[in-house]
Amino acid sequence: MKGTVGELGEFGLIKELTSRLTSTPAVRLGPGDDAAVVAAPDRRVVASTDILLEGRHFRRDWSTAYDVGRKAAAQNLADIAAMGAVPTAILLGLVVPAELPASWPIELMDGLRDECQVAGAAVVGGDVVRGDTITVSITALGDLRNHEPVTRAGAQPGDAVAVTGWLGWSAAGHAVLSRGFRSPRAFVEAHRRPEPPYHAGPAAAGLGATAMTDVSDGLIADLGHIAEASKVRIDIRSGDVDVPSQMNDIGQAVGVDPLQWVLNGGEDHAIVATFPSDVKLPARWKVIGEVLNPSAQPQVTVDGAPWTSQGWDHFGENGGGE
Repeated sequence: MKGTVGELGEFGLIKELTSRLTSTPAVRLGPGDDAAVVAAPDRRVVASTDILLEGRHFRRDWSTAYDVGRKAAAQNLADIAAMGAVPTAILLGLVVPAELPASWPIELMDGLRDECQVAGAAVVGGDVVRGDTITVSITALGDLRNHEPVTRAGAQPGDAVAVTGWLGWSAAGHAVLSRGFRSPRAFVEAHRRPEPPYHAGPAAAGLGATAMTDVSDGLIADLGHIAEASKVRIDIRSGDVDVPSQMNDIGQAVGVDPLQWVLNGGEDHAIVATFPSDVKLPARWKVIGEVLNPSAQPQVTVDGAPWTSQGWDHFGENGGGE
């Protein structure tokens, strides 16, 4: 589409965005009214929200609007899955400058729609506001389908720690992009468009997972949330954590131990959970450690030794974004 957001106008933009959407059986009333109506058969709604700010969470010279849409939906829908719920819907809050090409928010919506389809959800509404910096705010909803939510607080000594999905790929892709390169493409794409294993969250709940989270801030950092909430120590066996050969090659090229990306890198949105030791896990789950009694305080160790986490912290020294 030619022209700018300002030339299209608020209602013209909303009309263009909503015309591109698809629906699901859970959506009883979609965009176009004061609010949407989404079925909640369980009578409980799982909800999560997150914000992406241009310059901090994405760069337009690194990612297309479509990429940003896929990423924005993925990171929120992954939170729903990590509670053991099935994603049903997302709502979009969008701030854009008037001079932004109108094609950008339209491509963003295409990305949101397509990622929702992967997860079995739909975009059901939102709001658009004029502002100086592109800001994408997503609220995601989900249905527990008569299961109890799997929180961070249920890990027990003796439980196995298992993960499914990618670890360190987004961080490796970020390192590649930061040095002005665009390959290996698989890692760059992992940073631009994470691929959470949405199905794994509800499946883990059915298998009896005692605690669960998605890896958004880094494996050590996010397991630290489980350790703190559950008041346990979690020990990771570094030899059981996959480090792909191509990631090793990238690490050698940029002078970084790739294990740092795997243990500290965020935004892959893998699912990590704890399970009773007698649970037989499907092949897609990789056991990487165990839950132990806390020694002095809840913590995460690697091969029995403390590990200094450098996971993502919005207000820490590493919170400067891309």
